[in-house]
Amino acid sequence: MKLLGEFTEGLRIAWTAIRANKLRSALTTLGIIIGIVTVTLMGTAIEGLNAAFMNSVSSIGADVLYVQRRDWLIRSHQEWIEMRKRREFTLDQAKEIMDRVDFAQAMAPGDSHRASVKYGERSADGVRVFGTTWEFARVASLELMEGRFLSAAETDGGRPVCVIGSEVATNLFEGNPAVGHRLRLNGRGYEVVGVLEKRGSALGGESIDSQVVIPMRNFTLDFDPTPDITLQVKVSEMMSLDDAREELRNIVRRVRRVPPGDPDDFSINQQDQLVNMFRQVAGTIGGVGLFITGLSLFVGGIGIMNIMFVSVAERTKEIGIRKAIGAKRRTILIQFLIEAAAICLLGGLMALAISWPVTLAMRQFIPATLSPLVVSLALAVSALTGIVAGFLPAWRAARMDPVDALRSE
Repeated sequence: MKLLGEFTEGLRIAWTAIRANKLRSALTTLGIIIGIVTVTLMGTAIEGLNAAFMNSVSSIGADVLYVQRRDWLIRSHQEWIEMRKRREFTLDQAKEIMDRVDFAQAMAPGDSHRASVKYGERSADGVRVFGTTWEFARVASLELMEGRFLSAAETDGGRPVCVIGSEVATNLFEGNPAVGHRLRLNGRGYEVVGVLEKRGSALGGESIDSQVVIPMRNFTLDFDPTPDITLQVKVSEMMSLDDAREELRNIVRRVRRVPPGDPDDFSINQQDQLVNMFRQVAGTIGGVGLFITGLSLFVGGIGIMNIMFVSVAERTKEIGIRKAIGAKRRTILIQFLIEAAAICLLGGLMALAISWPVTLAMRQFIPATLSPLVVSLALAVSALTGIVAGFLPAWRAARMDPVDALRSE
């Protein structure tokens, strides 16, 4: 209870001292403001980038393995050259793998090709046409806002039908129903049987929203007779993804007749690769940001320390009077620590007032939010900086001899 009274009294004295030296207190907080703005915006940006990344990468599917010729993460030019030398992944190989795999919920081979798309007087060039099978909807967890997806009979028989992304539907049909109408892909007619729900892009790349999905049989007849296939394998829930990956690797090696001891001439990609890469990049960005923040707070802390030394020197007689009438060293120490922490907290609040509109501007690019966690962290760092920076001046004040203090002018 006594400690609480000392704390309350320290707050009152600190507030009086800050009000008495408004300009000095404001100038002292500049270093703290810069540091807290840095730490706040860094935390907000990393949270926003993380949310944007996870939202983007979720469309890839955490339980989907992608068997293809190249790796998603190429670390050197030499590695890129080596991957270019790999044999193409053929449709026959994909079919043979699908016949041998028994642990998957669904599997879908696919490849894409650029084409011009036309409906009536409206057209678009360079649209990505994706050839696949009916199981692609299950593998990619697709949802439709109109019509249906390709059926097994259509993909096996090669009926000229297609499912279009939401952007393609908007651009060509301008909000009107698309199902039942016929598009022309590179001059060949395809009936629209479905429109996909808007999904967004994966990692800033091209989204399925701007693609046209057709049966693989039609793709090989009309666009590319020898496609370089990517086989998407959705793993059964009861099987470990690592076990599934190793089993799939052994099957693909046998199908592609890779000699024992030779390295794989294919890649099995999955979402975790991208997540791990992002975490490494985010960790590096965070480390650089923390260094800059630490430097700013260090400079601000030195300013706080100097001002507190000046404050102690100016109030030496006051300290002597308080100690002469019974104030303990702890009381004086708490008083000046509270004053230093209060100055820094004011700087932290001003920094948050600056960071908030900047965060609103950042929302135009990433889903940035000034979360309670970031706000709490910023205020905690402010207070901690004040306590650390003000400790030596406060300790000096607490150790003063009351007789010597009363003699000072």
